[in-house]
Amino acid sequence: MKTSVLIFTMLFSAATLFSQDANKEKEAIKMAIQTGYVEGIQNEGDAKKIDAGIHPDFNLLGVGEKEQMWKLPIKEWKARQVKKRKAGELPLPEDKKVSVEYEFIDITGNAAVAKIKFFVGEEQRYVDYISLYKFESGWKMVNKIFYAL
Repeated sequence: MKTSVLIFTMLFSAATLFSQDANKEKEAIKMAIQTGYVEGIQNEGDAKKIDAGIHPDFNLLGVGEKEQMWKLPIKEWKARQVKKRKAGELPLPEDKKVSVEYEFIDITGNAAVAKIKFFVGEEQRYVDYISLYKFESGWKMVNKIFYAL
């Protein structure tokens, strides 16, 4: 009986620690997306925030006409947004700010994917699928695909 209680206690403790670690990792992923993508790219055009959450080799991928794929490297996307900031188009006013809701975050080792709903103001515009890797410096977005609503 004592052995069963001890084993149960150890398993419960291990499960609790694993759950806490998983929640900690999910919060770190949300922070990378919020800082680099939502604030950095979308709402502010802030280069430092972009770099904080997005890997320099990140690509935005999409599908164009006749099933042709297109790719926008972060270097180009970042330059566009920083230019908008300098032109006074960013940061966005409160009623136009982008926000996201998380459908799920799935983590395996140092790889993760997040499915998010993308809103401009109150209107949902996209569903994004964001891939991330955990580096020594933390979680970084490495690519994104999307569906426009």
